[in-house]
Amino acid sequence: MQKIMKLYKQYEESILYLFFGGATFVVSVVTYALFSAALHWEYTLAYVASWFLAVLFAYLTNRIWVFRSKVTDMAGVFREVWQFYLARIVTGVLGWLILAFGVRILHQNDLLWNGIQNIFVILANYVLSKLYIFKEKV
Repeated sequence: MQKIMKLYKQYEESILYLFFGGATFVVSVVTYALFSAALHWEYTLAYVASWFLAVLFAYLTNRIWVFRSKVTDMAGVFREVWQFYLARIVTGVLGWLILAFGVRILHQNDLLWNGIQNIFVILANYVLSKLYIFKEKV
């Protein structure tokens, strides 16, 4: 048990990011499926709505549990939120382009391509969060 705890402590941030990244993936996929399949929204509208909800969930979990942000002043929180959402907009557009490629060019299932684009987006978001957004200020 001590070896497991040591490994967990060593890789805690990555494990938590993967866990909450997986949870964000679930939020994104479930809300997209709800909007697309259940409510019959057009895939772009379904994507934007599910993206917004997933980003909100990701910001809160990343700030609190993954990167344990120490920022408390309003200017710092505003900067952090701005950077987080700006990075997510960039990766969100990338995700939409991947989704559109699968749906419009390859004429494949939008639910499948939504899953594929989520994998790329989650990885890009980790790199941006780790190296830029939640980087500890020295």
